Amino acid sequence: MSEPTRPLLPLVSTHQAPSRTTTDRLEVLSVLMTAPSFDPLFTTEVIRIPRDHEAYGWICTVPQCERAQEPARSLCANHEVEWRKQRGNGGLLADFMRTAEPLKPVAHYQPEDCTICPGIPAWGSSPLCFVHAARWSARRVHWKKRFGEGSGPDYDEWLASEKPFTPYGSCRVTACPDLAENPVGLCQRHLRRYRKAGSPGRVRLPRNWGRWLADRDKPITVLYDDELKFRKWCAEADPAHRMDGKVSLLGLRPLARAEIQWCMFQRTQMKVEAGHWPLPWIQYLADDCRNLGVNSLADLDFEAMRNFPATIGKAMTRMLRLVYFTREDTKDAGHIETEHYGIRFGGHGGQIDLTGITQRWLRDLVWDQMAHRLLTNPPRSSQPLDVLRRGCLELSAFLEVQAPGGGHDPRLLSGTHMIDFVKDQRHRAANGLQPLAATRRRGGLENAPVSQIMLSGVFNGARRVLRTALENGDSEQLGLDRAFIVALPTGGAPKAGRRRPYSDEVAKALAGEANLQALDDMDLEDRGARDIWEALIVTGRRCKEVLNLRLECVDLMGGLPMFWHDQTKVGNFDAAIRISERLYQRIKQRQAKTVDRFLEREGRLPTAQERSMIALFPARNSNRQHLKGISYGWFNNHFRDWIDGLDIGPVVTHQARHTLATNLLRNGANLTHVKRYLGQVSEAMAEHYVHLSNIDQRLEDALNAIWVTGPGAPEPGVLLSGGEPMSREQAEAMMIDLTRKSTPAEGGFCTFQAVVDGGACPWQMDCHNCEKFVMSGADLVYWHRKREQWRMLAERAGNPAVADYLHQYFEPTARAIDGLEKALAAVGLLDEALALDLRRPQDYFGRVWATTFRANELAQHEDHGDADLDVDLDDEYDADENEDLS
Repeated sequence: MSEPTRPLLPLVSTHQAPSRTTTDRLEVLSVLMTAPSFDPLFTTEVIRIPRDHEAYGWICTVPQCERAQEPARSLCANHEVEWRKQRGNGGLLADFMRTAEPLKPVAHYQPEDCTICPGIPAWGSSPLCFVHAARWSARRVHWKKRFGEGSGPDYDEWLASEKPFTPYGSCRVTACPDLAENPVGLCQRHLRRYRKAGSPGRVRLPRNWGRWLADRDKPITVLYDDELKFRKWCAEADPAHRMDGKVSLLGLRPLARAEIQWCMFQRTQMKVEAGHWPLPWIQYLADDCRNLGVNSLADLDFEAMRNFPATIGKAMTRMLRLVYFTREDTKDAGHIETEHYGIRFGGHGGQIDLTGITQRWLRDLVWDQMAHRLLTNPPRSSQPLDVLRRGCLELSAFLEVQAPGGGHDPRLLSGTHMIDFVKDQRHRAANGLQPLAATRRRGGLENAPVSQIMLSGVFNGARRVLRTALENGDSEQLGLDRAFIVALPTGGAPKAGRRRPYSDEVAKALAGEANLQALDDMDLEDRGARDIWEALIVTGRRCKEVLNLRLECVDLMGGLPMFWHDQTKVGNFDAAIRISERLYQRIKQRQAKTVDRFLEREGRLPTAQERSMIALFPARNSNRQHLKGISYGWFNNHFRDWIDGLDIGPVVTHQARHTLATNLLRNGANLTHVKRYLGQVSEAMAEHYVHLSNIDQRLEDALNAIWVTGPGAPEPGVLLSGGEPMSREQAEAMMIDLTRKSTPAEGGFCTFQAVVDGGACPWQMDCHNCEKFVMSGADLVYWHRKREQWRMLAERAGNPAVADYLHQYFEPTARAIDGLEKALAAVGLLDEALALDLRRPQDYFGRVWATTFRANELAQHEDHGDADLDVDLDDEYDADENEDLS
């Protein structure tokens, strides 16, 4: 669905405040076009663009080729056909550019003047005008008849004997910038068009008019059957659409002509991601303005026009809105222009329409808050502004129907009206009814049923607007009842259901070579749909992180392939992850194709700096500098068609991220690893993507809170922390972050700071005999197996003395294990601890093991006798949830 075009304000506004809309628009543009920075190239009625112009260059990029490009292409028609054949055979553009033969134009872009008659165009390929070409031909025939084939007349002598004719002036076709080639007043191309159109009015010249003109020097009388019909045809005929770098604005109304001139110049100032405007498309737009007789581009109905001129016309209209409207004007007109604040959101037209909010007081509140946000804290996308708009649209539609006077007088509104609005919205969400206000939804759907997520957005958006008005005093000035504002509840932040990982059957279908080749075949222009999908599967990146990759996104570091991407969503391509060799090779092949496209557009290879900036998957449209990546809509359309063909049920690309996270956990990674590899901001977010859980998180935290001294301590097995409830201040004072103040060891942790800081262990890492070694409740299974190992050794001893020695040697460890079991049993965690499997090396960096407490500080908290271990574990969990101790 195309973006609706907002009409411009009338040429003269009745608004009394000083405004650009009270001034003649032509006067505004004329002043802008007289500025020193305005390029004089765009001030004439016939704009002649140099063939190698930076923004409007129109010559074929094959070296030395003199033919014009096809619209929206970089090659002429002949070379385009040749290149497509070579590309179909697997050829590279660089090779084609080296071997392609340059071509001469089939016709003159601008006919040269006659050698004898300045101001009269030469005829065809001859350097002479029509009359002189005919006279020279007749002279040669006469010479041949008189003197035979052996010789011919002297051309230079003949040129000196001929006299020039008076020019016939410009072509009588209003839009044509060329010179007339005969007394009828038509150029060569329009003379052929006139005859092809059936010669309306039947204009003609007397017989032998050339002889009269040359020999008798008499004026030529032009004969008509119907001169008015001929003049009408001249007024309505379009200029000859030649690819010659000219845009004719002849015959346009002054304002429409100035608008096109100003917009063409303005587009040259848009150095980044400016849309491609082929000159023939601009000429089509000018022809439509001329044929319809419009005063301004705002008078055109773009929906009824041809596609290409309509696209350019809409872009020009958006540019003109920024000139015709000031920020204050947009408030009266009912919309806001983000570019008035220097903000342009990606994929957004720049205009936020507020006309659907019919109550002027409410619309002004929304406009003021949007303007303040854009000025002081501009968001990265339009979503925060859309939330405000959507919420107030629904509120406005409700008030229009249910409130006194349609809600246009805020003094008549009360808390009851807001309660009714809340009830109505909840009823719609509970029963899947349509929203009150018509609004476009993602995917082109209009008026999708109200969901809980939509309800949350409506409440939050409207509440934010009204609460801000209450805080800054706007509601008091409006006379809006405070009860009306406070009756609107918050919508909260409901979470959508988690995506499931791909099942084995679906994953096999999505990764099968035959199916991947089918996706590749659907990508007719070879924009990289398969490469994008394989990158999503292998890396688990967000879709836009892959779509917006830069050309130099992979390299080798220490012989390992690394993948550089933007993990911050703000354009910082400084995050790297390890990838497979297969994906690395596919991206290298895609890089060669992208460089090939750059060469096709620019006629040269990208520089080192350009390689770091251009996109790996460049979009085709509005991307002349190759900086913009493939849009999500383009890829999603191809992906959706591919999935429908596989018949595997509903599948979305984001499930690949969930699948990778789950597979990482299944293969030995922990939440910290998942967080780091997927680029999550927290482990809680990583948990959202992990769909396998071995143990409840509260249980992990509780087991980790049970600490006893190790076997090398003076008193092994003494409880250090029993998980008793304590205040937040006490817990924070005693909490130890193992990632900073301890280091993992076999079966527990070392708290000796010299070792923690990276120094060598003075006891040769004899951890189990060190008093700095502590044991956690999560280590119980390890020590049980260690105890079984020592018992087996003692049982296999050769004599009783050796067995006694082994039992005595293990006695401190046994006491430590008994103390750990006693502590776990006291808080009801013994069974869970026994069910916990052996700790793996990577688990030391997980959140399960991340928090402990100093023994001496905990000892001062309370007496750790047996009676004190009898605590209510449910109370402990409640305290942790409420106080967020961990």
